[in-house]
Amino acid sequence: MAFHEVRFPTSLSLGASGGPQRRTEVVTLANGFEERNTPWAHSRRRYDAGVAMRSLDDLREVLGFFEARMGQLHGFRWKDWADFKTSRGRLDPRFDDEVIGMGDGVEAVWQLTRTYRSGPHAYARPIRKPVAGTVRVGLGEDALREGVDYEVEITTGLVTFAHPPDPEVEIRAGFEFDVPVRFDTDRIIASVASFEAGQVPDVPVVELRV
Repeated sequence: MAFHEVRFPTSLSLGASGGPQRRTEVVTLANGFEERNTPWAHSRRRYDAGVAMRSLDDLREVLGFFEARMGQLHGFRWKDWADFKTSRGRLDPRFDDEVIGMGDGVEAVWQLTRTYRSGPHAYARPIRKPVAGTVRVGLGEDALREGVDYEVEITTGLVTFAHPPDPEVEIRAGFEFDVPVRFDTDRIIASVASFEAGQVPDVPVVELRV
């Protein structure tokens, strides 16, 4: 299997449904209290691309994309329109959107992350598939220059600095990103008559660990 660095048609992912999934193991004790645990450190996203199809041309485009990925065999990029950038609203990403680490004077390679906060609690999500040309990086209050001060690997989300950031300096970044996914089925059942009557096939997509 391989990962194809191509993006599912964004005009179709725009209307898709889906979002993050967690796995929580719940055990109810004899006294009625619960013990809850999770084997997953990170959530996994699932989507249904079928609901976005509105025409036979859309169906043909999905079928072509599905065949080129050989069903579940090869992964691809997916734009989650509900969560695809570090900035808010229509604003472009800025270098100070996220804090991705703290310099130690030794480490020169850092993983892009997206942090979700609610009150005192936070979850840091590793970002492996940033979008080329959108990554902005800075140290403290200073923006850096890509190609001079740092390099970004868009297939892994790793940022490599020309010099390790100084100790206690916040490493910041802003970017757009895709979700690495694969089809969660090896078949698409489609009927032209049913499609024209308003029924669309299920096209499940699931996030990959990469």
